[in-house]
Amino acid sequence: MLTEPRAGRLAAWGNALIAGMVSPDDAAVAIVGDDAVHRVEGLPGEAGPVGLTLALGRLRALGARGLRVALPAPGHPLGLSGPPEFNARALEAEEAVICHGAALGLVPEVYEAGPEGDVHVEVVWHCLAVREAPPADVPSLGEAERELAEALRDATEVLTRLDVAGSGPVAEAALAAYRARAERGREVLAPGYPSRAVRVLEMAQRVGMLISLAYENGHGGAVSAAEMAARGEALRPVERTARRAQVAAYNSLVEERERGVR
Repeated sequence: MLTEPRAGRLAAWGNALIAGMVSPDDAAVAIVGDDAVHRVEGLPGEAGPVGLTLALGRLRALGARGLRVALPAPGHPLGLSGPPEFNARALEAEEAVICHGAALGLVPEVYEAGPEGDVHVEVVWHCLAVREAPPADVPSLGEAERELAEALRDATEVLTRLDVAGSGPVAEAALAAYRARAERGREVLAPGYPSRAVRVLEMAQRVGMLISLAYENGHGGAVSAAEMAARGEALRPVERTARRAQVAAYNSLVEERERGVR
């Protein structure tokens, strides 16, 4: 949860493009980020993979009025609406983008190439048919913000009780990396998103950082298998809340446009 999902970047900057806030080239550059290249495969009307700029334009021509994010996990099909084939691919990737208005979805497949120390990441987005239905378990921004405030308190309490929250070089390094990343990328969403969405996404990322520390910072005070199981049990609902909030933030531009707010 510390890393920004590729589906989030694609949806955020794709929505900014559809809203006329950014140019196609700027959107494509932002979506690719630190990766080497992104291509879209299986796009209707195209015989082979195409670049992002062409793909985004084609999706608009096919009727896409916005892009929504799905961040599913086992037992939690967050943001998905079917059919089973698409849901299975999205669950395997743990992320997907759903085109609102076009009955199409995109699932990333990531490839790494090159020698150690000089690895290049290439991403192929597989375009598949989706069912046009309300996405599963996605809260409103207001609901997500209220749930996150409670989740942040719960996560801090659990980590403190289990002696994971704040000490040791691993935890300090993780916190420093998180702060550096936050300072590098203050624009956590694309142009056009409401400030509340930015606030919710930043809070969700902070909760995700705490959860990552809990799982990565050794055993902490959870010295027995039973205590480690209890930690996982306590943190699972917090992690789910953070994922739901991320999806609500990324999808907010589409939801507001559909309600006629923007």
